[in-house]
Amino acid sequence: MEAYVFEFIATAILLLMGCSVVANVILKDTKGHGGGWMVISTGWALGVYLGVVVAAPYSGAHLNPAVTISLAVYGAFEWSLVPGYLLAQLFGAFIGAFITWVNYKDHFDRTEDSNTKLAVFATSPAIKNAPLNLVAELTGTFVLLFVIFFITDAELMTDEGSTPIGLGAVGAIPVAFLVWVIGLSLGGTTGYAINPARDLGPRLFHALAPIYQKGSSKWDYAWIPIVGPVLGGVIAAFLAGLLMK
Repeated sequence: MEAYVFEFIATAILLLMGCSVVANVILKDTKGHGGGWMVISTGWALGVYLGVVVAAPYSGAHLNPAVTISLAVYGAFEWSLVPGYLLAQLFGAFIGAFITWVNYKDHFDRTEDSNTKLAVFATSPAIKNAPLNLVAELTGTFVLLFVIFFITDAELMTDEGSTPIGLGAVGAIPVAFLVWVIGLSLGGTTGYAINPARDLGPRLFHALAPIYQKGSSKWDYAWIPIVGPVLGGVIAAFLAGLLMK
């Protein structure tokens, strides 16, 4: 149960920092308005850092269903723990989005464009092309997981034996740099969800919350930041397994 609690808390922190940096850059009349992609990518990377610092000793700091599933596919994580991790990550992402909205509510109310409001919570493609958008999410998540496998060799041992591994097995600072470079290099096409909970939890919040003149939650696109990251993580697990075992 402790692992699930810390996955929930850490994912909420990650989404609070990530959604909030987007809100600070794109919503009307914020102090950070117009800060640009560098600020957004940096904010997300440091949000991952904070989440990993909190959860690493207790859950391994997965913070991402693609991480959890790929580790289970590789054989480094128990399948029986997967559903609990996924639910904790999803609910944590939802709560992080909620707290973002509370903090930036006045700015949501002043922002006229509904697509801008949605962009605080959910990803969308710069150019809508479903096959290539799927490839973009797959590629970014593949890089994330493939590098993690090679840094950790998918093993983390303590004096008490094995412990659930995840982003925490790499270390908070290397993971932050990894997420940062993925955002800077590969994020320009879809906004680099590379994490199904990161997109689905806040998108659900957008759909349910009383956000002023919020518009559509664009569920026709929502499957791509779910399926793409899961596929990318699974491919990384299989390839790493072939190369390292």
